Amino acid sequence: MSWEIFTRTNEPDPEKNLKLGRLPAPPSWRAFSATGGPTSPDDFALDVTQRELDRGSNYVCSPELAEAVNAALYLRRPLLLTGNPGTGKSTLVYAVARELCLGPVLRWAITSRTTMRDGLYLYDALGRLGERQPGASVDKDDVGKFVELGPLGTALYPTGWPRALLIDEIDKSDLDLPNDLLNVFEDGEVNIPELTRHPEPRVDVRFWRSQRKVTITQGKFMCEQFPFVVLTSNGERSFPGPFLRRCIQFTIPDPGEAQLREIVQNRLGTVTDSVSNLIKKFDADRPKGDVATDQLLNAIFLTLDEKRPMTDAVRERLQRTLLAVIAQIEPK
Repeated sequence: MSWEIFTRTNEPDPEKNLKLGRLPAPPSWRAFSATGGPTSPDDFALDVTQRELDRGSNYVCSPELAEAVNAALYLRRPLLLTGNPGTGKSTLVYAVARELCLGPVLRWAITSRTTMRDGLYLYDALGRLGERQPGASVDKDDVGKFVELGPLGTALYPTGWPRALLIDEIDKSDLDLPNDLLNVFEDGEVNIPELTRHPEPRVDVRFWRSQRKVTITQGKFMCEQFPFVVLTSNGERSFPGPFLRRCIQFTIPDPGEAQLREIVQNRLGTVTDSVSNLIKKFDADRPKGDVATDQLLNAIFLTLDEKRPMTDAVRERLQRTLLAVIAQIEPK
């Protein structure tokens, strides 16, 4: 019997969802509280499209990357993926969530202005102030109407199975965010000061991208199952050692010719001789500069479909345009 939980099938497997409820016990230092919460992904009622749910259906995952995924699942550790644009870093979490029936992926897109609180919760202070009536008692203040859990906070809310969270482009963050994530990754706990100070001990707030409400007691909660977290990085910066030690690290290499053929087969359904020749040219020209697999797919779709007849000259010009390098690679 295989030790693997994620097996790269790209198809939802309800039996694996049952297996998730019986995961081997985590290391003692990664065990969290069992406080009870929603019992299935459907209980979150997130506002997502079918396109989001199907995003990982054609993902090509290498055996080595699958091993890193399974290590993260067993050890309850975040998976930090580094690689060039177009290597599939962001799509992996959708493929894992799809196969293991983890429900919709919670995506936290990072910018230079992102703060830790953005991921944990959103608080509409102005909306709350505008609704307060003069002379109203604090006890009647429905603060929960103005609090929504962020993607990280929603992922950490106690459930009987792990959620899937994508923290996208972590290297765009300010210097403090990776260090701020340390305590959350280690403790699995969320504290909301606006609720901690409120006189009502139990407050109902909304999940991220959902009208579903859940109750938070004394302004804090701890995860029951640590979520499956994928952080992506383009390798544009270094991270603190303590942050890296708390992650499973994996660098996704640029796909070789054989993997490119598999990707094209999965996405476009066929690999003709002309497609195969363009793949070989793309692979041979790649050392000249940064190019993404998405560019290859765009060029094949647009220029090599018989439904769009064009002259050889037009086809070649379009391919040069679509496969233009993002950045030149300096010779060593």
